[in-house]
Amino acid sequence: MSKPSPKAVVLLSGGLDSATALAMAKDQGFDCYVLSFDYGQRSLTELNAARKVAQQLAVTDHRVIRLHLEDFGGSALTDHSIEVPEEETSGIPVTYVPARNTVFLSLALGWAEVLEADAIFIGVNAVDYSGYPDCRPEFINAFETMANLATKTGVTGHPIKIHTPLMTLSKSDIIKVGHELGIDYADTISCYQADDDGRACGICDSCRLRAIGFKEAGVDDPTRYMPA
Repeated sequence: MSKPSPKAVVLLSGGLDSATALAMAKDQGFDCYVLSFDYGQRSLTELNAARKVAQQLAVTDHRVIRLHLEDFGGSALTDHSIEVPEEETSGIPVTYVPARNTVFLSLALGWAEVLEADAIFIGVNAVDYSGYPDCRPEFINAFETMANLATKTGVTGHPIKIHTPLMTLSKSDIIKVGHELGIDYADTISCYQADDDGRACGICDSCRLRAIGFKEAGVDDPTRYMPA
């Protein structure tokens, strides 16, 4: 009798990075249980993208959880009174959503424990990123330690590993990996302020990093942009 495939909970925003992390988890042989969040973000287009990516990669299960982080605000992505910057900024940008990855990973941890999953995958990156503190390896390591102190799974000798396969990759390297794994990046959206038709603005920080990544990877950029 063959051994069942290990299970992983994969966080999927609908963006390029999380789609690549999902493809890598599948390539490593995990049965992927995918979790996305409607957290009051400015653009719900990314959830439509997440559904397309989950279908494209034939995941085992995909769930979308509603959170109300817009009740707190404090970020250009959840508070419409704060404008999304269209020029490069220094320091932690206003697109940082307070404690977002801490909240997301906590919910992923709960589902992983119920599923008796071995792993959680998250597409955070410490190279081509916007300076968010919850994308750093120090944060991930600390969360994993906490997770295995706080769960029945962890304290009974079955710790859950948090995988960050993109952590040290450049955007162009991420795109190359995904391209080799056959991802159709046309289904993804990275823009902070995409329109209802799924078109990207082309000028926000996330759009700039994405466009540069495709150019440096030598891969055709399938992104649809709003008219100039």
